[in-house]
Amino acid sequence: MKRYARTLTACLTLTLLTALTSCTQGNEDRTLRVLASPELADLEPLLGELKDDTGVRLDMDYRATADLSGARSPSYDLAWPASDRSFLLRLQDRGEQTARPESTSIMRSPVVVGLTPEVAGTLRDRAPDGRLSWADIADAAADGTVRFGMADPRSSDTGRAALVGVATAAAGTGSALREQDVSCDRLRGFRSGQTLSAASSRELLATYPGHQGEANTLIAHESELLSLNASGKLREPLRIVHPEDGMVLSDFPLLLLDPGERTAYRKVVDWLLRDDVQRKLMQRTWRRPVNQEVTPSEPLREPVGNALSFPDRLSVVERLVADYGDPASPTTDQVVFLLDFSGSMRGARIAGLRAAFAGLSGADPTSTGKFARFYRGEHLTVVRFGGRVLQERTVTVRDDGDLRTLGKVVAADSFDASTAVWSALDRGYRLAAAAVRRAPERPVAVVLMTDGESNAGISYEEFLRRYERLGADARAVPTFPVHFGEADAAALKKAAEATGGRMVDANRSSLADAFKEIRGCH
Repeated sequence: MKRYARTLTACLTLTLLTALTSCTQGNEDRTLRVLASPELADLEPLLGELKDDTGVRLDMDYRATADLSGARSPSYDLAWPASDRSFLLRLQDRGEQTARPESTSIMRSPVVVGLTPEVAGTLRDRAPDGRLSWADIADAAADGTVRFGMADPRSSDTGRAALVGVATAAAGTGSALREQDVSCDRLRGFRSGQTLSAASSRELLATYPGHQGEANTLIAHESELLSLNASGKLREPLRIVHPEDGMVLSDFPLLLLDPGERTAYRKVVDWLLRDDVQRKLMQRTWRRPVNQEVTPSEPLREPVGNALSFPDRLSVVERLVADYGDPASPTTDQVVFLLDFSGSMRGARIAGLRAAFAGLSGADPTSTGKFARFYRGEHLTVVRFGGRVLQERTVTVRDDGDLRTLGKVVAADSFDASTAVWSALDRGYRLAAAAVRRAPERPVAVVLMTDGESNAGISYEEFLRRYERLGADARAVPTFPVHFGEADAAALKKAAEATGGRMVDANRSSLADAFKEIRGCH
């Protein structure tokens, strides 16, 4: 009996020690290396509390890029970006669907627009209902009213989300961007308004107070703009606009890169989603809680509205970002418009042409019109032709006065009896070749609009011979013929294919729609 008691005591003691040892091991301190968005540096004050409550220390490396370059490095246990969209698209593109890491949304913030009070008032006065859209911002950037700062989409998830939002609104499909939606980029006018940039939105907003004279608008997460307003560093708080045509929403997910750290990861996630912690996150970072039990504070009660979908193909995102280019290197296009002023254009046809040009000059109030308009810094040449060149004028758009100058050319009432289509196109390429020589970095395109067959001047074959004698840079300039009236569609299509452009049929819609379609296709 005594032996049994001693044995039982020993077993109980061993069991207790084993349990205590197990508990101690489960609660031992852990340090997890985290590749984090630079935006999340505002979480530092809370990380000590996380360590005290869970025993898990997060060693944050605030160098995460939009696609989490380096996230697969063994040195990182977790990743914490503003969004994992580009990262997951890259995994998908590599065929690594099964390697998708566990991910948990921690908080949310939409990408919005912050305007100085003066600019906000100006734009709202222009809008019939006072509500602003990405189209309104793009229109105001094109005419010089808006000068904005935005993080570089090549490196920053915030800048990329903003660019996707603008491009999605410009496409006007109401769905995620597709390849064809970015084949003819309509963001040139929007891009012309960018005057400040940085590798990350955190860096951009940190430097903005010292550069308020250079930009009157910031595009960033709602949380960042609210935080900047609360800092007292601005002359006046920015007016935050939630674009009516939708926003891309970031959910700041925490990703588990090392499955061996799942236990510690779950501790961190559970702590971050607690009611009291979600409330602290909201109060300290101005991000919206994902925990539905937490009531948003007053500044965060504005409805997000239409959350825009992110593209589901990496190639779409890469093409969009590549086309936007380096924000620090402004690009301005040159377009040569060859406009048929033969006698058959009199009446309704010339009225349609003039209306189309007025729309491109800012008179078109539609969303597509605002994205497709002429913009400050753009170089425009208008050549009126019949059997010969009737008039030629080039302007660099600085203000509405330059656009009125072109309007007067288009408004001219002199017409010709014949139509020299290929001679006009040859003249267009001489102008394009000169433009390429002056500024090789500037994209150039030729737009040819005619309503009849060529019955004067050189032949199509002669035009091709002259075209082939041009330098390679000049031959790279595309032609976009606009098929209108009784024009020879087959011949125009051949010219488009020979020069790397494409034909647009205005007979199916209107000249205004045809010119909108061509804008940005160069």
